[in-house]
Amino acid sequence: MAMGLLSLVLIFLAGCEKKTNSPSPVVKIGDKTWQVEIARTEKERYQGLSGRDEIPDGRGMLFLYPRAKNLSFCMRGCKIPIDIVFVGPNCRVVNIFEMQVEPDLAGRVGYSSNLPAQYALELTGGAAAQAGIAIGDLVEFIDVPDPNLAERGD
Repeated sequence: MAMGLLSLVLIFLAGCEKKTNSPSPVVKIGDKTWQVEIARTEKERYQGLSGRDEIPDGRGMLFLYPRAKNLSFCMRGCKIPIDIVFVGPNCRVVNIFEMQVEPDLAGRVGYSSNLPAQYALELTGGAAAQAGIAIGDLVEFIDVPDPNLAERGD
């Protein structure tokens, strides 16, 4: 009985399912997968996808945070439309936005998770709608580093 209870506690504490069978980090939502670059330091998260001319189909960037909090992103220096999918610590989508390029690339418009999120997935504009991603969808991480090891930076 005690071992069974311990197993349940460990499963609960483990959080999101993280499989390891891919040569590089992958995020899967429903039947769609994206190979992702990881942004886990303050500098990497600040840079994000700024300055890119394209995001290849099936690719994206995953931002990791050591704890869940309300996240806010902008389009500073972004030359292409980007979708952002905020993911809570329970690996469920908490918010989604289609972020539009601003004429001066200043990043004045903010896009908030509105709920605590530990991950933010950026994809090429329109990819989230095309994949049918919805709030509440389960997200699977494959070969993604432990977010608890990400730089805190707040």
